[in-house]
Amino acid sequence: QVQFVESGGGLVQPGGSLRLSCAASGSPNAIYAMGWYRQAPGKERELVAAITNSGFTKYSNSVKGRFIITRANAKDTVYLQMNNLKPEDTAVYYCSLGYSGSYFDAGGVDYWGQGTQVTVSS
Repeated sequence: QVQFVESGGGLVQPGGSLRLSCAASGSPNAIYAMGWYRQAPGKERELVAAITNSGFTKYSNSVKGRFIITRANAKDTVYLQMNNLKPEDTAVYYCSLGYSGSYFDAGGVDYWGQGTQVTVSS
């Protein structure tokens, strides 16, 4: 049974920063990729940022240049540094992992965390 420990969400003003962290444990297989998806009210869940076991990273166009995803040496812990946050970044952010390239589509995610709320508002 895969378990996630997520932290770092909260309320921040526009232009501010937050750092999300996520540690996975109990995976029965070698993890190919980890990252975050987000879902705002009335919208579909979308990939925000992901990193593979080889260090390849993928970002949503809406966060490129503002968000940075990194991975700890243990490779089952990831971090998301979110800078210059905008109101449109407001959403529930879900840590997740996958065992293949299918991970880059929401339907191909193997495990989901419980999610953490990020609210950007003045």
